[in-house]
Amino acid sequence: MASNKITVPEAKAALDKFKMQAASEVGVTLNQNGYNGDLTARQAGSIGGQMVKKMVESYENSIKTK
Repeated sequence: MASNKITVPEAKAALDKFKMQAASEVGVTLNQNGYNGDLTARQAGSIGGQMVKKMVESYENSIKTK
């Protein structure tokens, strides 16, 4: 079962910043403080997809330099 709990609470600020950057890259404006339930499924999916793309790139770069 999926959960929205952050495994490392100290990482919340960094994850929020990452999400805002991903949203900006795909042209979606997020409310910085609070509710973003007015997003369409397409917008939310675009943000999540961009985040995954960046995480995969980061991982690929990290194993390439080993």
